[in-house]
Amino acid sequence: QVQLVESGGGLVQAGGSLRLSCAASGTIFSRNNMGWYRQAAGKQRELVADITSGGRINYADSVKGRFTISRDNAKNTVYLQMNSLKPEDTAVYYCNAKRPLVYGYDYWGQGTQVTVSS
Repeated sequence: QVQLVESGGGLVQAGGSLRLSCAASGTIFSRNNMGWYRQAAGKQRELVADITSGGRINYADSVKGRFTISRDNAKNTVYLQMNSLKPEDTAVYYCNAKRPLVYGYDYWGQGTQVTVSS
């Protein structure tokens, strides 16, 4: 059973930083494409950043230059370093694991709240 556990969320002032972590278990982590998504109140869930098993990275335009995704396959963990946070970054952040070419391999963590005050 694949499990993803996020941590690192919290309350921060605008301009501050947070680092989110997502620890995976029950999976061969290095084979996964990993992503961070977020869902603000009343809005749809959206991709923030993802990183493939091969290390290719993609960011949403709204976070480019401020957020950095990385992974440590030895620790089965993916990170999201968030700098220069804005109130509009306030959301629940979710970790996601997908496996290329494996239909239905799509797992989510429980989410961690990030609140940015102005």
